[in-house]
Amino acid sequence: MKRRAEQVDETRLRITEAAVRLHTTVGPANTSIWSVAEEAGVTRVTVYRHFETMDDLFVACTAHWRASHPAPDAMAWLSIADPADRARVAFGELYGWYRANADDLYPINRDRAAMPASAQRAADERTAFLADAILGGAAPEDTAGRRLRAVTRHLVEFSTWHALAVREELAPGEDVDVSVRVFLAMAEPEAGDQRD
Repeated sequence: MKRRAEQVDETRLRITEAAVRLHTTVGPANTSIWSVAEEAGVTRVTVYRHFETMDDLFVACTAHWRASHPAPDAMAWLSIADPADRARVAFGELYGWYRANADDLYPINRDRAAMPASAQRAADERTAFLADAILGGAAPEDTAGRRLRAVTRHLVEFSTWHALAVREELAPGEDVDVSVRVFLAMAEPEAGDQRD
């Protein structure tokens, strides 16, 4: 009985790792249950026995990948009182993590629209959480606050880092400096900003 349970766990892990390899190479848009089964050396029925839906497989795949590639601790950013210092630390850690994991993250982010709806929602929630941590909590609900929140969410996206560091070839540190400057410029309300 114990050996049977171990075999089930081993098969589930093999399927999960196969999905990780495919998601981080060909991307979620080009990953099917059939391709996962082939990569794992099992049948499609076996995959469905362990994961009823692509959502279930995606959740397991994401958790497995994140366990071996831990993201920066955004909660720690909240303990930094000065907004400029908090932004510099946060963007430094986040962009450093993106740089270290860019090869894996690129196909996943490129294919974001092809991911299961639950995975897209989780990614949006993660973006909002990172932005709120950089903001030191939720931004005010006035016009300036909404704009600041929108810009901060944009700055924490992998696609923003990728555009700065890969496409525009900004060096490590330059990408951080640009984002910190944009964030601080938006955090400083203009004289004409309207309060709702």
